[in-house]
Amino acid sequence: MKAILQVDPSAAAPLWRQIEEGVRRLVATGGLIAGALMPSVRDLARELGVNPNTVVKAYQHLVEAGVLSVRRGDGTYVAERPPGFSAAERGAMLREGALRFAATAQTVSATLPDASTALASAWKTFQPVRRGEKS
Repeated sequence: MKAILQVDPSAAAPLWRQIEEGVRRLVATGGLIAGALMPSVRDLARELGVNPNTVVKAYQHLVEAGVLSVRRGDGTYVAERPPGFSAAERGAMLREGALRFAATAQTVSATLPDASTALASAWKTFQPVRRGEKS
């Protein structure tokens, strides 16, 4: 998960929230599949360079939300049927991301067609690969 889940200590959002949202995104996009074993708290904390209590808090929130499940003595797993984002959550996340992307595009003097092409290309990068398909 090191390459796909990252935190930014300078961001306004608390680190535990960044971990929580990152895991939710990975589950929603197929980056983490149902039943997948999650890294241990210590391993993830080490990879992200955060305090283990930060990971514990994120994992607790994800368990309470039904995204993760704990199997005593076995580890933490992605829930077999993790919930998706609500329409309000999805809308807020899209608006936030769109504003950041639009600001970046404006900063580099990109045209709307150039920005649209870049978004379409990035979109294809994150499409989950289905079993039996070649990536």
